[in-house]
Amino acid sequence: MEVRRLGRSGLYVSELALGAMTFGMKDWGCDEDTAVRLVDRYLDAGGNFLDTADGYPGSEEICGRALKGKRAQVVLATKFGMPVGRGPHDRGASRIHIRRACEESLRRLDTDHIDLYQVHVDDEATPLEETVSAIDDLVRAGKVLYAGASNLRAYRLMKALAISDRAGAARFVSFQGQYNLIVRTLEREHFDLFAEEGLGFISWSPLAAGMLTGKLRPGTGTAATRLSQREVVFDSLVKNDRGFGIVDIVRDAARRAGCTPAQLALAWQRTRPVTAAIIGARTMPQLEDNLGSLNVEIPPEVQEELDRVTAPPPEYPGAFIDIFQGWLRGGTRTLLT
Repeated sequence: MEVRRLGRSGLYVSELALGAMTFGMKDWGCDEDTAVRLVDRYLDAGGNFLDTADGYPGSEEICGRALKGKRAQVVLATKFGMPVGRGPHDRGASRIHIRRACEESLRRLDTDHIDLYQVHVDDEATPLEETVSAIDDLVRAGKVLYAGASNLRAYRLMKALAISDRAGAARFVSFQGQYNLIVRTLEREHFDLFAEEGLGFISWSPLAAGMLTGKLRPGTGTAATRLSQREVVFDSLVKNDRGFGIVDIVRDAARRAGCTPAQLALAWQRTRPVTAAIIGARTMPQLEDNLGSLNVEIPPEVQEELDRVTAPPPEYPGAFIDIFQGWLRGGTRTLLT
């Protein structure tokens, strides 16, 4: 498994991260014994990047026990910000919550530091200055080594980076966002921001919550995917007519590429500016299928088709600006033809 530098930082992570959201999750997750075996198999395959969050019930504790005696082998990432209680300070990105959340994550993970500590979702009610300062305090205290962001609008992410730069504070080194063959909207603004500001990109839900395994069909359910068992508020982004249409294309393309649809979807991630894609297996066969993507080479004609038919639709002002870029660099066309 290839190991890559995370943005401009000195941190190196494997191209596939193991997501721990399913660890201990009732119904569609896996029990602790299975989780430990999944971690061991992932490490044996050359992986070094484990991602969890305080908002995943039981996950941090299981990760801590699974890494007993192996902590130095792993880049351990967790997140804060999702509600973990009913109180006003049991959520968000305020200083008081960040301090408490970090201490609790350290306890549950049974470690003295978090390698990558990530804002799970933007908290627009808290000033970014407060969030940046609170994270910087944790870095200076040695409890956090690197900071990352997740699920922020491009302008808010850029604003946070500017605040860090002005204050000389610890800067986000990475961004974690949903990115797959159904949801590619981060390409509109975020990707250019990552390139210009030197952020590594970690994609979550590269299989679109199981849609891109090809096992889920409209109007039918199957125990093989989370989408068929439990609805999450953002599932509508993938579980729609366009999403099912793309799944049909991926299923056919995978047949021509000689791999499973899941392997093709993960191999496609390697063709994009993705530092690490987070895989989330709840069984050993699922993990083995995901790891098999490392051996998939996408034929050029299949690659071209996937890129073309899954491209996000044009939007304003991006599409308008793109049209004019050539003209502004010396073209002779006029607005009216």
